[in-house]
This record gives sequence, C-alpha cells and structure tokens, in this order.
Amino acid sequence: MSLIDSIPHKTAAPSHRPWPRVVVTDEGWQTAIDKLVAGRLTLLGLWGEVAAVHMALLDAVSNEIAVVSLECASGTFPSVANRHPPALRLERTIYDLFGLTPVGASDTRPWLEHYAWGKSHPLGKGGSREAAPYAFLPSEGEALHQIAVGPVHAGIIEPGHFRFTANGEHVVRLEQWLGYTHKGIDSLMQGASLEAAAKLASRTSGDSTAAYAFAFARAVEGARQVEVPRRALYLRAVMAELERLANHFGDIGAICNDASFAMMHAQTGVLRERCLRAADAAFGHRLMMDVIVPGGLARDITANGVAQVRALLAEIRKVFPRLINLYDNTASLQDRTVTTGIVKPEYARQFGVGGYVGRASGRAFDARRTIGYAPYDELSFEVPVLEAGDVNARVWIRIREIEQSVALIERILDRLPEGAIKVDIPASGGECEGMALTEAFRGDVLVWLRLDGDNRVQRCHLRDASWFQWPLLETAIEGNIVADFPLCNKSFNCSYSGADL
Repeated sequence: MSLIDSIPHKTAAPSHRPWPRVVVTDEGWQTAIDKLVAGRLTLLGLWGEVAAVHMALLDAVSNEIAVVSLECASGTFPSVANRHPPALRLERTIYDLFGLTPVGASDTRPWLEHYAWGKSHPLGKGGSREAAPYAFLPSEGEALHQIAVGPVHAGIIEPGHFRFTANGEHVVRLEQWLGYTHKGIDSLMQGASLEAAAKLASRTSGDSTAAYAFAFARAVEGARQVEVPRRALYLRAVMAELERLANHFGDIGAICNDASFAMMHAQTGVLRERCLRAADAAFGHRLMMDVIVPGGLARDITANGVAQVRALLAEIRKVFPRLINLYDNTASLQDRTVTTGIVKPEYARQFGVGGYVGRASGRAFDARRTIGYAPYDELSFEVPVLEAGDVNARVWIRIREIEQSVALIERILDRLPEGAIKVDIPASGGECEGMALTEAFRGDVLVWLRLDGDNRVQRCHLRDASWFQWPLLETAIEGNIVADFPLCNKSFNCSYSGADL
C-alpha cells in the first residue's frame, strides 16, 4: 500500500508535482499523526495558509513523499506537536503567521512574534495576542541559577537568545528563543514574479544561497514540468558543492577556535576564502547569488572558471590532509570534542534531522542520494555516517564530506556537457504546485510553492534544516558544562535566518 493510500483522504491535487498532495479528513490527519508517533513516517515540513494546513511526510522505508492538507474552516486544526514534538516550532509559527489555532497544543507561546510587526497575523486573519514577556520554561531544584545569553552576541553572527539553567557549571536546561531575524519572506513571496521570488528564496539564509536557489528552481520546474539543460544541471551541482566546501571549512575552523586552537581556524579560514574567490571567479559572486534560476542558470561559468575551480581543488588536496592529521593528533583538542554534546540516535530519527547533525548520529539521510535528483543521480559518491553523535563526530562528517565534494566537483568538470544553460518557464496550464528537497551544507532544504496561470507565486514555504536541528542542540548541551556550549553550538551551526522566515 502506498503512503497516500494508507491515509484516509477526500480529494487529490492533480497539479502537485513531483509528489502527490491530498486533502485529508480529520481521520486522515490523525492517521498521519499516528504514523509519525509510531516512527513509520518522518515529518519533512508543516506549514499553513489562510484556511488550511499542510504536512509533508516521508516514508523512510520506501522513500515515498506525500503532502497531506487539512482544511481549517473554523480556524483550528488538531495539534501535531501534542503527540509529535518535532512539529512544535512549526506549529507555533503557523499561529503567528496565520492565526490558525492548534487544538490540544501543550505549548501556545509565540515563536516568531516579538510584538514588533504592528499587526497580529501578517499573512492571514485572526485575533490579537496581548504582548507579554516571553515565558521561558521553568526548572526546579536546589542551587539552580539562570544565565541569559544574547540576542546580541560577541561574534559577528545573527541574533538569538539562549537561556541556560545551570547547577554550578553543569547545564540543566537550555531553551532558545529566536525570531529576531524574521523578515516576512512568506508574505513577500505572495504575488511575486518568478524572478523576484527566486531572489527572495536565495536570501533566506545567505550561507546557503545556492542550495535555496537550487531548491526553489527545482520546485518551479517540477510544477511546470520543465526539463533543464544538462549543462545547467551539472553547473548547479558545482555551485552546490563549492558552497558546501566553503561552509565546512569555516565550521571546522570555528569549532577548533572555540576550543582555543587558533591555528586550525586560521588555516581553514584560508581555504574557505579560496573557495569564495574561486566561486567569484567562476560565477561572478562570492556567494553565487542569482545564478541559479528557474529554467537553468542566469549566466554560464566564466571562460577561466573551470581552471580556477580545478586550481582550488588541487590546493585542497595538497593542504587539507595535513590539517586532518593536525586535528586528529592534537590531544587537547580531542579532549574538548570527544563525548561532548551528544545527540542520541533515537532523537535524530524522531526529529528526522538531516545534514552532519543527523549523519553523525546514525541517520543516513542525504537528499542527493536518498531522494535523488539531477545530476547526483548520475554521479558516484559516498554519504559518511557515524554513530557517536558528539562534536567530534560532527567534525569528522564534515571532513569526509569535504573529501567527497572535492571528488564530486572533479567528476562533474570532467564530464561537463556543452550546450544551452536555460529554458523558458511556460506560463500556460493554469494553477500548479511543486515541491523540492535539496541538500544544503547543513542538511535538506524544502521548498513548496503554488503558481498561478501567470507564473506568479500564490504561496511559497521554505523550510531550513535548522528547524529540526535547533531543538536537538537543547538536548545535546544538557549535562555538559556551560563552557562547552560554544563548541556544541558551532558544531551544529544552525541558521537563525533560515528558521526565522
């Protein structure tokens, strides 16, 4: 029985591609929740609009994906998070943006709402909520004290508040409050042209520019059933892997720097900078913004771009092995990273967490391989997986992924086809819907959208991997000392902007 057939539903959306979407009954919604709780399905996303909520689901055994939708005529829907905790922040966001109330929810605190917008529900209709101080969860016990960190931090990073409850130096509870970088992307997307919407998507989280643009373009192309030129597909993968390299180098160095090992930070910083310069030389922008567009690419790789990228790969192959040995043979560094900040494998599975956080805790999910999309379905590469789940494991996943990305880029350049780099997106065919999953450096990015007959965006939802990773950071630091939080935090490197919409 297929995933969709196993969930009672009323109607199917024939224009939703490449995976099915169905409107379910209340019984169907509860059946989907039952399957999530039982571990038979994984939550990929949960989002709303004015009078409906949508849930993207993955069957991890068959790798089937489907979207189930529930109409909310009364402005309410049965809470998913009440029984399946990974849905909690997404559910709270649905209320903040649309005023749809999750019935039975145990946590109704605002998530994005900081009482600074000037209106209650920017994307929908609903009643106002009285402003009040954010109610952090209590912890009881002797000799407990609280430490408030943020939202402004000592480094040049985005804002977010962390509230520690500690007994001496040992962390009893960590709770996050984000939303400071809320920028209204969901609202700005409504009515936008494909060109404007692609720019917005790529700016959701600046360190994942290529991945978001890739996912948005694939969602549009899937909705309109467009076949992209092979040269564009291969060059998209080059950009995605360059972005992965730059971020992994930056993360490895920053983790080591938080353990007072500045030499590693300096050396990986050089490699990160060379990745950004190679990207600029090849595609005209250090972050490769506005190159990947629906239908293909806005520009081809430059005349000397291939040579520039190959020179970068040669430099990485020369320098990086020595840095790996340096990391592996520095006892004081291993003392800080090994057994620190462990994410339990059962949590990784329950939250469907992706990227290096999930793969370091035994969850072998990589959208390039598990779901598969061009051109990765034609390329050979390994997905490294470890079980330890600590800071050290998350470093080693990055190390192995750097090695795989270098090899991938070399294979792509060796077989880079000639030809066109873009096709037009047809505006005929009426309303349609599309969804895509793309593997960013920190995990899978989901984009779901609905287009009208003129290719304007009626609704678009973008889900960063960080939505499911941030809550696990709270579990990883429990029992560790406060001084290990920077290591744990950097080993996750969750996106603030990507989770604030």
